[in-house]
Amino acid sequence: MGRFVARRLLQALPTVAGVVLVTFVLFNVVGGSPAALVLGQNAGARALEEFDAARGYAKPLFCGNWTKTRALEPVDFATAAPGVRAAWGAGESGPLRLEAGQELAIPFAFPLPAAGRWRLTVVGEGPGFPPDGKIVFHGAEKPVFRAAGGPVVVRRVKLEKATRHFFDSQLVDYAGRVLRLDFGTSTSLNQPVWSLLKAGLGPSLALTTPILVVELAVSLALALLCAYRRGSWLDRGLVAVCVALMSVNYLVWIVFGQYVLAYRLGWFPVWGFESWRNLLLPVGIGVATGLGTNVRFYRTILLEEMHKDYVRTAFAKGLRAEQVLFKHVLKNALGPVIVNVALALPYLYTGSLLLESFFGIPGLGYLSLNAIHSADVDVVRAIVLVGALLFTAANVLADVALAWVDPRVKLA
Repeated sequence: MGRFVARRLLQALPTVAGVVLVTFVLFNVVGGSPAALVLGQNAGARALEEFDAARGYAKPLFCGNWTKTRALEPVDFATAAPGVRAAWGAGESGPLRLEAGQELAIPFAFPLPAAGRWRLTVVGEGPGFPPDGKIVFHGAEKPVFRAAGGPVVVRRVKLEKATRHFFDSQLVDYAGRVLRLDFGTSTSLNQPVWSLLKAGLGPSLALTTPILVVELAVSLALALLCAYRRGSWLDRGLVAVCVALMSVNYLVWIVFGQYVLAYRLGWFPVWGFESWRNLLLPVGIGVATGLGTNVRFYRTILLEEMHKDYVRTAFAKGLRAEQVLFKHVLKNALGPVIVNVALALPYLYTGSLLLESFFGIPGLGYLSLNAIHSADVDVVRAIVLVGALLFTAANVLADVALAWVDPRVKLA
């Protein structure tokens, strides 16, 4: 068993690496600029640069010796906007022209930090154009590009900052932070993300764990009853109730429970997380919304077992119905049940967005929703990443548990 577990963990490592890579691509590449998303499009170049530097965004995505900087946006004078052309002292159209001996005036957005090396690349032509249009300098120095010996036509200008080494990139920095469990700092709450996750985990588990346990016990009991009395009015009635439960929208349960049962009748608290009574209504709603799907799923599995020869043999031997159902049928149907439960375990961590938001439970679901509304990229990314990693771990756990309860599964 120990060798099997170790092998499954090793097999899961590529999946874990893939999860880290996918979350990196989603938040660092596809999502655009996190700095502009958090600070707004009208934020100054220095504020955006400092935000990127503090969170590892001021680096190339995957690798490289040079990276772009907000101190000077790359400019192509053939397509530059009038405002950009005016900042460079260019005419209304065409390239930027420098006369013999004239120096290129570079409109930096902010003074360059003294630390680090920079590279200014000027592309153009003309009698006075230097052989190499690349000027490497330190932040304390002033880059000088001058037309020497004749006029110069400047077509493109780009400024880059040197990295510490070729692999000093956003991907390597992100992977290192994940290994150190450093998920950054929340921009909306100004607290370490890891502290927020730990604080929200308790309320989320207090809500989701009872939902999972009660839902599993009730679903299996009703499914066993349906399988045993298959085709009867009880079976058909329970299936009809399950279909009705599946058809009602999640929000309808929440609104009905909160307004009618909590506000109008006063049976439950409407809001808060002061005691166990605050959890009764949201747990009940969570169980009711998932009951229909689970009962029908488990009923299908148990019906397949009920038609097998060993069940008929057990009844022929005179065993009581409870012994056949629990000792034989349920035991042999545990495989799909374990897989279904294992795949539900990651949701214990992520919590319930709607239940926590409507009932004021300060769990990870409530934290996630607030982070989305406030564009708190670090919090959202951490919750998505940890949830995906837990889902991978749940798959490994399901394989191990399945091999443990089912002798037909070989521990290869």
